[in-house]
Amino acid sequence: MSNCWYQGKIRYQRVDEKDKTVKITEVYLVDAVSYTDAEARIYETVASNTPDFQLVGLSRMRLHEVFFVDEGSEKWFKVKVNFVSFDEKAQKEKRTAYNMLINADNPLLAYQLISERLGTVEDYEITDINITNILEVVPYESPDEKKLKSGNFRPLSEVMANAE
Repeated sequence: MSNCWYQGKIRYQRVDEKDKTVKITEVYLVDAVSYTDAEARIYETVASNTPDFQLVGLSRMRLHEVFFVDEGSEKWFKVKVNFVSFDEKAQKEKRTAYNMLINADNPLLAYQLISERLGTVEDYEITDINITNILEVVPYESPDEKKLKSGNFRPLSEVMANAE
């Protein structure tokens, strides 16, 4: 499965401490195969915590890699890394940009964590580190075998034989 990340924005209303109604917008990032799958996964993720919300935006986010730091922060940083290679034919350096996402407490820690994960790759430069408004990242998880077994799934040949 290819990594396609979709950014979904939801909006809902909540009453604050001063009994005023406040509009809240939250951003979620999901790994999905299509816009329809992304929408379904956002509804599945958000519905249990937030009643009466609307999905107001859904767009594809171009990311090459998403790093989850186990004991990391709730803040997500988008990091732009340029990999430098030498083009023999043109006799020039070529820069290829990759966007990555990582959770960290601050930009300095995000820089250090990305540098650790890139390891021994020598020819790269980190050019941008920006904080995002992403509240939660939902990676792809394969469906449980129990869900597949409990459903009414039968081979097509069996369905066609019963139809005749």
